[in-house]
Amino acid sequence: MIMSTFKKIAITNRALCSIPFLEQIENIAPKVDIIILREKDLAQTQYQFLAKEVITICQKYHTNCILHTYIEVAKNLQYKKIHMPLPLLEKHYQSLQNFQLLGASVHSVQEAQKAQYFGANYIVAGHIFQTDCKKDLPPKGVDFLKEICRSVSIPVYALGGINDQTEALIYDSGVSGACRMSDYMKC
Repeated sequence: MIMSTFKKIAITNRALCSIPFLEQIENIAPKVDIIILREKDLAQTQYQFLAKEVITICQKYHTNCILHTYIEVAKNLQYKKIHMPLPLLEKHYQSLQNFQLLGASVHSVQEAQKAQYFGANYIVAGHIFQTDCKKDLPPKGVDFLKEICRSVSIPVYALGGINDQTEALIYDSGVSGACRMSDYMKC
């Protein structure tokens, strides 16, 4: 289970890396608490191969690795940690009972409550600040994050436009940690 101290979470995106992806994972694994392997463009067999490699690296550094979306890969690897979009959690929640760590992405208080109802151990809420990933959508801001944190009893992690400066702005929101993609994939 995820502890209550502020967590640093890397969400992967191979396309952002300027060095080989596994080398980048090797670089960031000792610096973060959790790596969410979010490579949704891969075929299941490719993702499974990559997941084995990333899990091995994470274990070396005692970093939590959480798979993303690929439920069958997690089951094939007998790996009990997965994160998914809320619609997938709703669709598959009955088959996810044996997972020890189950997370979901949410964008509203109602979605946060629904994720908790369907068994999520934690949620990722976003996007909090302006980000290149969501250029056309206005950020939801720190007040949104506070509202999410008050609405559920599970850890909430902020996502979207998080860097050293913006991370400091969320500490008093009740959030349990911050997710970064660009910062961890490009550095």
